[in-house]
Amino acid sequence: MTMESAHAPQPAAQATAAQGTALLIHPPRRSVGRRSAPLARRSIHRHGSVAGLLTADGLALASALLLVPELPWPAAAFILLVGVQVSLHTFRGLYRPRLSPSALAELPVLLGLLLIQWFATTEALTAYDSRYDIGWQTLAGLAAAQTLLGGVGRAMVYQTWRWSAARHPQSALIVGREPLARNIASALYERAEYGLRPVGRVDPTHVQPAESASADTAPLPVLTTPEDVTRAVRQNTVRHAVFTHPPESSPETAALVGLLTAHGCRLWLVDGAVAGTVASLRTPDADHLWGFAARPLSSGPHRPVARAGKRVMDASLAAVAVLAAAPVMGVCALAVRILDGPGVIFRQERIGLHGRPFVLLKFRTVRPADEHESDVRWSVALDQRMSGIGRLLRRTSLDELPQLWNVLRGDMSLVGPRPERPYFVAKFRTLHPGYQARHRMPVGITGLAQVNGLRGDTSIEDRARFDNHYIETWSLWQDVCILARTAASLFRLGGS
Repeated sequence: MTMESAHAPQPAAQATAAQGTALLIHPPRRSVGRRSAPLARRSIHRHGSVAGLLTADGLALASALLLVPELPWPAAAFILLVGVQVSLHTFRGLYRPRLSPSALAELPVLLGLLLIQWFATTEALTAYDSRYDIGWQTLAGLAAAQTLLGGVGRAMVYQTWRWSAARHPQSALIVGREPLARNIASALYERAEYGLRPVGRVDPTHVQPAESASADTAPLPVLTTPEDVTRAVRQNTVRHAVFTHPPESSPETAALVGLLTAHGCRLWLVDGAVAGTVASLRTPDADHLWGFAARPLSSGPHRPVARAGKRVMDASLAAVAVLAAAPVMGVCALAVRILDGPGVIFRQERIGLHGRPFVLLKFRTVRPADEHESDVRWSVALDQRMSGIGRLLRRTSLDELPQLWNVLRGDMSLVGPRPERPYFVAKFRTLHPGYQARHRMPVGITGLAQVNGLRGDTSIEDRARFDNHYIETWSLWQDVCILARTAASLFRLGGS
């Protein structure tokens, strides 16, 4: 799809309608006479504290070990056991925030992970010293006992969460349109154990009359501007926001993610699809809010360890690639200089993580008439001014080798959404839902869209969809797979 074929979005809500909406913000219950804590220091009584779960799992492990007091393991082995347990439980998502946690539903997962934990630890110790070997019957018994004890402990933690949530509900905003937003608000009002009390509905596209969430509640105010949302968050100490549709479905909703995240709000996505239909949120780990499929929503993959690992991998591989490709880069630079004249490196402003601009480096393949042309012209793949060496560099993607320096500097990653020029970012974010959401992740030299053939003059909407899917399902292993597919594609002489 070309730029000219894209349709302009419908106008946003009229200012007069927004001004005519009364902002009757409801204060959260039990907030009278209390002084609001700073945003960064407000505790979350529910949906987030993993200390109770870690304690329950630790006590279950200690209790299981008491069943076999003669276990011939050194003290260091138990440290290894705890480390493996926390790693496996974290990887499987047993410490993720949930709206409707169930210890009973977690028992099969717990049993599988604990079997892996005990057998892996035993094999590692046995490889070190055969004296540490114990029978598989003992290991299975330990895993089963720890599963039951852990399930009981987790059930107590979850019940404590529900009691705390009902006694100390936290203010929440519903982001979406009627009637789904009204149904979710009604469920939250009636089910105190969720700990979320709606205080407003955010409709960034147009204003509709505020309707009652239930027969016992006052109408929810409709918020239509970022100023309204900011005021409501501050006045009501809002700690949660429930989205009724994916934020990338519209530029306005995508912008709300950054705004609410900056105020320390926890985000949730609720699926309002009719039962029996295919829904993206229905996964083996799916949560629910009174029957509506739900899951936590974030502005990006907030996994500090994994993100640090991604940066280490980027820097390491880029440094090795620069050294290995130095001769090739030297030949390319010399060829461009001899055949096309001065100006070997082409510099252009692009938009990176969180909308921050940076200067992208490439080997020059065509000399634009002026700087403005390179900033606003969409594609030069068939430009008649492109020389033979420029065409060769583009077909082999060798023109992108200088971007390894951008990776070393931290401007880019090896894998991520491709960066675009400011002019086109401003244009595409209004034409294609979800385009702005691509900037939740560091931009990259290659990406999921590129290895699926979406490069050059291809559909921007398809690219944005692939990029957002990559962000939502990101993992280090996915980056490795994309890099492998990119390396394989180089032999097909593609390029843009």
